[in-house]
Amino acid sequence: MNTPPEIFDRSLIAKRRSWAARTFGEYDFLHQRAMDDIVDRLETVMRDFPKSVFSGVGNLANKLTPDCKIGEIVHLDPAPARLPANGLRVVADEELLPIAPESQNLFVSLLTLHSVNDLIGALVQIRRSLVQDGLFIAAVFAEETLSNLRKALYTAETEITGGVSPRINPFASIQDYGQALSRAGFTLPVVDIDKVSVTYDEPIKLFRDLRGMGETSALKNRAGPLRRDVLMRAIQIFAENGGMEKFEIVYLTGWAPDPSQQKPLKPGSGKVSLEDAIKGAK
Repeated sequence: MNTPPEIFDRSLIAKRRSWAARTFGEYDFLHQRAMDDIVDRLETVMRDFPKSVFSGVGNLANKLTPDCKIGEIVHLDPAPARLPANGLRVVADEELLPIAPESQNLFVSLLTLHSVNDLIGALVQIRRSLVQDGLFIAAVFAEETLSNLRKALYTAETEITGGVSPRINPFASIQDYGQALSRAGFTLPVVDIDKVSVTYDEPIKLFRDLRGMGETSALKNRAGPLRRDVLMRAIQIFAENGGMEKFEIVYLTGWAPDPSQQKPLKPGSGKVSLEDAIKGAK
């Protein structure tokens, strides 16, 4: 098997999550939004989850309601400071899960999987940690996230230095996430997207938000420090273009395989033709 390239510095990601932990509550508006959506989804699932893993969720697990029907929780994060004060806590990376096979009914990941180097490998480990018919839900950032800041930085650096350097983490497309779910062996996969736009009256606040979330660039082969004149020009370009930034939050849902699950019909096995169905509708 081919080894996936190391795009992200996972140890640096853990450090930045730790650095941001103390004031994270001042910058977690996207995490709050994503967790509210995940809670809504759990409340509509008509089953109990006696054992579950919540990765990257931290104190936002307080948003869970009785209607989510959650039992024992294992809290997981690569940064100890991002774990809640109480409960069963594990410091671990989603690329190397220390979870026993077929031991969990539910696995939730909150805005962490977009920066793993081997997404399919991580998803396979998650799927293996679930019992048959166990549920997986994740929120991840997708390709249009920070696209306006990326363009402003590229333009400013080209104008001033004559070249560009990677400054922002790359994000996968919604299609890539859907394919990864299927390739990892999840059944009944569902992928949908929430597009969020945020307008900044002072563009420098966007950089503060990213630092506060622990989401600044963590590329393995990152460029040197950003020159001040390039940064100031990028801020100017960003402001001239409206000061608006886009965040795409993709939600991934899948189930561990189980014989009781619905199977798609084989091609040609339908009992009613499309023509007859249309006539019936008329």
